[in-house]
Amino acid sequence: MATSKTPSRTAVYQLPLTDSGAPDVAGTYIYLPPPTDPAYIVRFQIEGTSSICRKGSLWVNIPKKGEKFQRDRYREYKLKPDFNGCIQIDIAVHEANAYSFYTTYTPLPQWSSTDVTPTEPTRTETYYIDVCPRLTIQGQQMPVESIALFSILSKFMGKFPSDWDKHLRGISERGYNMVHFTPLMIRGDSNSPYSIYDQLRFDTGAFPNGEKDVADLVKRMEKEFSLLSMTDVVWNHTANNSKWLEEHPEAGYNVETAPWLRSALELDTALLQFSKDLKTLGLPTNLSSEDDLVKVMNEVKTRVLGTLKLWEYYVVDVKQNTDSIVDAWISGQARFPEGDLDLDAMKSWTPKQKADWLIDNGLQGGDRMGERFRRRIDPSVGGALLSALFGRYERGSSSTPDKAVAHNEIHKVLDEANLPFYREYDGDAAEIMEQLFNRIKYVRLDSHGPKLGEITETSPLIESYFTRLPLNGTTKKHNPEALALVNNGWVWAADAMRDNAGSQSRAYLRREVIVWGDCVKLRYGNGPQDNPFLWDHMAKYTRLMATYFHGFRIDNCHSTPIHLAEYMLDQARTVNPNIFVVAELFSGSEEMDFKFVMRLGISALIREAMQGWSTQELSRLVHRHGGVPIASFDPDEVLNADRDENATEVIRKIKRSPVHALFMDCTHDNETPAQKRDARDTLPTAALVSMCACATGSVMGFDEVYPELIELVHETRRYSSVNSSGAAVRAGAGEGGIGGIKKILNSIHVEMGKQGFTETYIHHDNEYITVHRVHPDTRKGYFLIAHTAFPGYGNGNGSLPPTTLPGTKATLVGSWSLEVDNSPETRAAVTGDKDLLKGLPASTKDLEGIVIEASGDSAVIKLPERFPPGSIALFETSVPTAEHGNGLDKFVTSGARAAFAEVDLYDLNVILYRCEGEERDLSDGKDGVYSIPGHGALVYAGLQGWWSVLRDIVNENNLGHPLCNHLREGQWALDYCVGRLERAAEKSRYSRIKGPAQWLKERFDAIRKVPSFLLPRYFAMVIQTAYNAAVDRNMELLVDNVRNGQDFLRSLALVSTQVTGYINSASLWANKSVPSMAAGLPHFATDWARCWGRDICISARGLYMGTGRYKDAKEHILAFASVLKHGMIPNLLGAGKTPRYNSRDSVWWFLQNIQDYTKIVPDGLAILQEQAPRRFLPYDDTWFPHDDKRAYSQSSSIEDVIQEALQRHASGLDFREYNAGPAIDSQMKSEGFNIKIWTDWETGIIFGGSQSNCGTWMDKMGESEKAGSKGVPGTPRDGAPVEITGMLYSTLRWVAQLYKEGKYKYEGVTLDGDKRITFSEWADKLKSSFERVYYVPQTPEEDSKYDVNPKIINRRGIYKDLYRSGKEYEDYQLRPNFPVAMTVAPDLFDVDHALHALEQADRHLLGPQGMATLDPSDLNYRPYYINSEDSDDFHTSKGRNYHQGPEWLWPTGFFLRALLKFDLKRRKTPEERVESYQHVTRRLAGCMKAIKESPWAGLTELTQKNGEFCGDSCPTQAWSASCIIDLFQDAREYEAGMSA
Repeated sequence: MATSKTPSRTAVYQLPLTDSGAPDVAGTYIYLPPPTDPAYIVRFQIEGTSSICRKGSLWVNIPKKGEKFQRDRYREYKLKPDFNGCIQIDIAVHEANAYSFYTTYTPLPQWSSTDVTPTEPTRTETYYIDVCPRLTIQGQQMPVESIALFSILSKFMGKFPSDWDKHLRGISERGYNMVHFTPLMIRGDSNSPYSIYDQLRFDTGAFPNGEKDVADLVKRMEKEFSLLSMTDVVWNHTANNSKWLEEHPEAGYNVETAPWLRSALELDTALLQFSKDLKTLGLPTNLSSEDDLVKVMNEVKTRVLGTLKLWEYYVVDVKQNTDSIVDAWISGQARFPEGDLDLDAMKSWTPKQKADWLIDNGLQGGDRMGERFRRRIDPSVGGALLSALFGRYERGSSSTPDKAVAHNEIHKVLDEANLPFYREYDGDAAEIMEQLFNRIKYVRLDSHGPKLGEITETSPLIESYFTRLPLNGTTKKHNPEALALVNNGWVWAADAMRDNAGSQSRAYLRREVIVWGDCVKLRYGNGPQDNPFLWDHMAKYTRLMATYFHGFRIDNCHSTPIHLAEYMLDQARTVNPNIFVVAELFSGSEEMDFKFVMRLGISALIREAMQGWSTQELSRLVHRHGGVPIASFDPDEVLNADRDENATEVIRKIKRSPVHALFMDCTHDNETPAQKRDARDTLPTAALVSMCACATGSVMGFDEVYPELIELVHETRRYSSVNSSGAAVRAGAGEGGIGGIKKILNSIHVEMGKQGFTETYIHHDNEYITVHRVHPDTRKGYFLIAHTAFPGYGNGNGSLPPTTLPGTKATLVGSWSLEVDNSPETRAAVTGDKDLLKGLPASTKDLEGIVIEASGDSAVIKLPERFPPGSIALFETSVPTAEHGNGLDKFVTSGARAAFAEVDLYDLNVILYRCEGEERDLSDGKDGVYSIPGHGALVYAGLQGWWSVLRDIVNENNLGHPLCNHLREGQWALDYCVGRLERAAEKSRYSRIKGPAQWLKERFDAIRKVPSFLLPRYFAMVIQTAYNAAVDRNMELLVDNVRNGQDFLRSLALVSTQVTGYINSASLWANKSVPSMAAGLPHFATDWARCWGRDICISARGLYMGTGRYKDAKEHILAFASVLKHGMIPNLLGAGKTPRYNSRDSVWWFLQNIQDYTKIVPDGLAILQEQAPRRFLPYDDTWFPHDDKRAYSQSSSIEDVIQEALQRHASGLDFREYNAGPAIDSQMKSEGFNIKIWTDWETGIIFGGSQSNCGTWMDKMGESEKAGSKGVPGTPRDGAPVEITGMLYSTLRWVAQLYKEGKYKYEGVTLDGDKRITFSEWADKLKSSFERVYYVPQTPEEDSKYDVNPKIINRRGIYKDLYRSGKEYEDYQLRPNFPVAMTVAPDLFDVDHALHALEQADRHLLGPQGMATLDPSDLNYRPYYINSEDSDDFHTSKGRNYHQGPEWLWPTGFFLRALLKFDLKRRKTPEERVESYQHVTRRLAGCMKAIKESPWAGLTELTQKNGEFCGDSCPTQAWSASCIIDLFQDAREYEAGMSA
């Protein structure tokens, strides 16, 4: 039988982009692993109507398979907007490189009700995707982290190939797998490997057959020695005697190609001449003290700087410029700059003001240094100044100003103008003197300097900054001035992006460059067009290197123009896409490092362990490169857990990536341990570096304990090493250095790198550093104890206490110490060898007496008495309890989907959510939410409560969080999570929870055995897996448009589960228990406070109908229909037992809710015939308790309930609330309990309320006796609130249409005297009067057409909030209520008026998340709500300003619905429609961010001004989320209508 083959899965790296097109990943640095087969995918994810989607395109230069990479060849991907979804663009990665992408788009113009100026297309900045090279040795992949590199100075290798082979064999025997060669090209006169004479020819001294020998060498290295090769690429400079410079001096910086260097050249030439003249001048040529140097420097100041008159390069030539300016004035060539000038005021200016004006408006030649007197004043501008001071010059006129006076005046002004230029020169001259003094002192006098001795022609006083090419047949054809070329060097703390020899730098004049006299700095310009020969020559060199070598070390990367390095690496990668690039980069900032790394695709930056000046600093370096902490969280661990076996993709998140390192124990630029520390530190440093989770390296001589840094320029001796004998290197202790131990260390380093040992724990304890590196899945690892050796440590064991490895088994690999003879006599003998570079006599010794004791399930390691500095102990470790049949990680992340497959949405309410009050209700008061010591109580008892905390812990890898500490201290959290689900599952209504409870118990039982330090990691894995399974199950139970919608919509939809569940104290019915909706959590969770008629009816459309929860929508409609009384539904349901009827608007939300149900729900009209048992008798206002026999004794159809509500309002209402008084409202005055509602049949508008109550959603009653506000509503909104009028009209048109279609049996309502009015007639009255009574015109000229009082109008072009309220000015307040009417009754509004009103709301009310509840220009505007405020402020005390400025979120949904509805009316093309959606999306950004960050996983009730946090706000509110879902529902309906 054929076996089924598991399909290969494609890795997908998700790359979300922000609204501005930037990568939405931590740090924005994107570093991806080596290419794979099949190719992995980068999946760009863009919100469907992100700003960059407007006429937008994504441009990516990742080539298709088989195509060659070209940096400037970008593939275009059109961004097709989708409001309800997410744009995904998949691009396969076939080769390594530094790729880039950007987006182009036309920015969204500001939204306006009128036409706006079109915006211009733009593009984002360029972002980079670095793909790590795929390195292989003999066909086996070698991860970068497994590299063990060995660096050699090629010129000391001896005879080729015999000596080379011995050294290479010894390198291979020690477990290194890559060799770094310093440049192998022909060297210049200095014999430095970095001073290359000919970039296209290999050194024939070492390689007689040139390129062929190198090709054979590299091939043999890999085949015979399993070694890859790396070489330096030197792009910045060439040897000062490179023959090709004579043909192409333009390749360097000279006064012809860089005229700004002329002053620096003059200074350099003068210093050389001065050096020659020292003896003639009677000055010392052999400096023996600083006094001698001071004498010399005094003469430099006089004879060099004084004679050169360098200030002439800074200042304006006063005489010449004076004459030119006067001539211009006389000839009438004055030119005034643009702008207003007060000529009279100019006459009274001081000389400095005149000078500043001249410099600001007329200075020329100030852009750079150049020839003498380059700076000059534009004569026409100078002439303008004279004209302002003296008037225009007119020949022959008696009034013509005196020429001599003008000449004298401008001369004085120019003298004044020169003052800052002279100061500039003085500063540079002082710097020149200081730099010269310090440099000469260092090279001639300082004890740590080279002490060059006597000053001669070949050893001048100071190094020359210029190479002067010889005059010969080749060079004579060039301008002689072009033959002096700048030498390369480096400048301390220089800007890496600045050319030190460029026009904006004076480093060569100020003598700030530490120069390399044997190297000429190369001048590349901005691209190949600026220096064709040089670019071509160095590109050939780069391709030649890439032909043979697997890796590049970019020499002096920080001094390399980044555009040059980018070009050259592109050249290299055309030859070898998998070139491994490392760099010597000392930019001075991590941010600058990132710039180089991103643009160039640098795989690692060279970092040096010998930079550590103490054990503590060495520990810091190891920590930086060691890897992530042990027991780290990995967001990917659960991302693909429990997937379908036939899934074809493995999803990966792009994680924050540091700049990777090639961590060297020593380089050829470092002093050795024998020089800098204690020679014995060679061993612990080597071991510590090898334990790091990055590429590592060493240098020839380190393992051999060379006594000092090799001087690479003048040294001529050859390498010697006991490891290069040709024999095998035996692993373990031995003579001749640490080679045998290094073999073990390298072997372990390579193993850990290949297998993915990424987690590390580093500990510093006095002289000791311990490192534990482990595999994140198998938990196998290696543990190192290193006793460092710094001066003064002596020979004791340093007193390291016993080391405990919790839950870990340890086995000794070996323990060794290094003994070195570094006596002066021995050192002198070693360094005095004439032929060979040798190490100090050194040997490693086995150390006995290491004790490993078992303490429970932990290992305790004790060191012997003899464990001196320079010792290490190495152990292999494992965690037995982390081993599982299928692997513990796999076990704890599998099976959840099946376990959660049967639960329903009410089960998920328990599993995921339940705030404190709800959990107490569920557990009969026994249990609440979990409280974490040091953190506080979770917001939910369910999985969301845990995941809200863990999400950030995991993403930030915050192992120090109080939750992690709590888990390490005990397993109480595990007991709680399992216990609450098991107890819930015992209840019959939650029996389906048994599956999740059992799954959770089994997973927690499995992780209870792991060491406590691992528990946070595994707890997070279990919780995240369960959470994902629960959320996925939740989505399965919702409609397709949510399930397949964007993340934001899915998050909003989850709020429906969050706020809907069984509550013992708050059913919808007095006589049965059903799930009910909470208005918000935690404030409105249980009992009487849970179910609010208005909130539920506003929320049901989005949370229930918009998610497919039609049964819940219907149940809530029936429940509120059952309690209809006075033609109203209650504001507070009270489970139907004690409903309160005090909200005038709730019934209209209720009727709108029924209408929405009939239009959204399949067969929704059937609800009209559903029967609702009546809590009170129809058309009877008699109150009786819920257990009275009359309660629920009669039923009404929903159709009849609708009719009753309409009829009662048509007839008018006038009643006093049942049980009026403190029992139901302790704040309200007695008259506030009187409810009156009536209809004006002239207009059809319903009026109601009084100044003593507040019958709409803005229902805050004053409570402060101190402030005198008790019983005074903050916002009474009596009269006719605009939203009620809109919903009334919506309902009338709806039932009128249903009647016309034969689907509603009532035609209208009966008025007094048995007069009838049809719904259609009533609606017509409203429509004919609405604009007249509610609209406030834009101009006073229109006032006569509308019912307005101009004296009270505060803002025009809006719709009134109220009509005929008790305080007339309240009618004219701009509030966010009119969009409700626009949404439900758009045909009431004039489109142009509506758009302008929406623009006013957009400008003045819309905040980052919510809508300001009052116009900021209103005198009553108070945007900060603090309910506990107990002041004497009438407006704000006890939170009376609840709706007087704070920004509420639910109106945002209606505002955006109205904006979209009316904006689409004027959009004619698909592109214009997209613009409407983009405007909406932009205004959702704050809500999108808020729900993502909120621990409550919802949208808050309100914020303070400008979205500031409000501590008294309910943190997740049903209607806040619902009204945004409504927006998506509208958009779906609009687009469905368009496609139909």
